[in-house]
Amino acid sequence: MPNEESSGAAPGAPDAADAARSDSAEIDLISASGTVDRDALFALYERQSAGDDEVAPRVEFTLLKDLEKRLDRYLVDRVPFLSRTQIQRLIEESAVTVNGRVPKSSTKLRIGDHIVATLPPPPSGAIQPENIPLDVIFEDDAIIVVNKPAGLIVHPARSHKTGTLINALAWRFKHLTGGALSSVGEEFARPGVVHRLDKWTSGAIVAAKNDTAHWRLGKQFEMRRTDKRYLALVHGEVLEPVMQIDAPLGKHPTIKEKYAVRHDETGKASLTISRVRERCITPSGEKFTLVELELKTGRTHQIRVHMSWRGHPIVGDDMYGGRHVTERDLGGTSTQVLLARQALHATTLGIRHPMTEASMSFTAPIAADICRALALLRAARPSEQLTPPGCTIDLASAGV
Repeated sequence: MPNEESSGAAPGAPDAADAARSDSAEIDLISASGTVDRDALFALYERQSAGDDEVAPRVEFTLLKDLEKRLDRYLVDRVPFLSRTQIQRLIEESAVTVNGRVPKSSTKLRIGDHIVATLPPPPSGAIQPENIPLDVIFEDDAIIVVNKPAGLIVHPARSHKTGTLINALAWRFKHLTGGALSSVGEEFARPGVVHRLDKWTSGAIVAAKNDTAHWRLGKQFEMRRTDKRYLALVHGEVLEPVMQIDAPLGKHPTIKEKYAVRHDETGKASLTISRVRERCITPSGEKFTLVELELKTGRTHQIRVHMSWRGHPIVGDDMYGGRHVTERDLGGTSTQVLLARQALHATTLGIRHPMTEASMSFTAPIAADICRALALLRAARPSEQLTPPGCTIDLASAGV
């Protein structure tokens, strides 16, 4: 089969002899012409926005003919909505590999070369600054860490153009602290977004304030070099002090918004470690457990699905078998609903500073509704507190 230069293809057209694929089992990112489909990439990022999957989509290409073309020029052909400058930045920040190694933009490609590229969001829209109060844990010239409240969406999407964390950050930088979010994903209305939290999950989230910080942080999340610890109040008595939940996750077979344990080709490896921190019981005999959760992978709805699958759904998470609870349910007197959202809080986040490489750990004080629930349970009956091996969350520092 002739190569690009001898096939009569239009200048800049991708070579039909290359093998291309994406790593997404949910949405195929490669079009029939062999280029990355901008709309498909947009749709995949939109789907991820509903959860906390922080791994950016990747595409792979294998050259079946010798093109003798520079890497940056080749990728401009393959990803037509990114400029050559943007492609070069991806390469500089190790978002592209050739045969498993970090290349240069000028690397000449040969037959058999295998290229893997991690893709930022495609161009889409702009950010409207909004004066939304933020609980800032840490901020410098490179990053900002926020204690996100439950109910706040991380970034704008088709159905939510305003009222998001990104809108709030844009206002903060414009009017208070100066600076800006990274331009990575800027046109997609998600500049600076390195990872996500569910709308109804509260807790620590980091955003990048320049492009270099963005790609270096993104690499930490992709390579599982971060330490993410959550606290969750779940139904029932979790008997195992330490419980390893190793079950692949994928889209629910019949319900669009849900995920499920999938032991088929759609399931992606997913690992959660649960450690019991406190066991509580109400005067009526209903049992609850506070667990510390360590994510070894970062799939959408991972904690929620894993805990439900093990028979301990998160309190308030009616999507996955939990139920809303009132203060009376927990030993109080009020019939007002206390937890109508999943009682899940991203409590600590450990990273390396993207510019200095210093090890950093941030604690987001636990949300008031979960704190109130625990106070009611403890007041009703003495609880059993544990610190099994591997725990890292200081409950006192977290305000529990």
